[in-house]
Amino acid sequence: MSIRSAVLCIALALGAPTLSFAGAYLEIDVAPPAPREEVIPEGRVGYVWAPGYWEWRHHQHVWVHGHYIRARHGHHWVSATWTHEGERHRFVAGHWDRD
Repeated sequence: MSIRSAVLCIALALGAPTLSFAGAYLEIDVAPPAPREEVIPEGRVGYVWAPGYWEWRHHQHVWVHGHYIRARHGHHWVSATWTHEGERHRFVAGHWDRD
């Protein structure tokens, strides 16, 4: 069973709010809270800051703290984001993108 199928089966079994998942994004009908302010620790050479974000877990939004991740040559970090489309809220996971 694929991860996508497993997520959808679990969501249906648990009676989650309307949910869909494909690739690197998730859509739900529950808006995330406002982002939290974080104090960014002093930088580290060869690392980039991945800001914190709200993640949908177990029928609720859970804050994931920002952290440093090792930089990838020829790539830049695209932070996780939530967008609002009609009554749906779409989460796109943080990921590396080519420069």
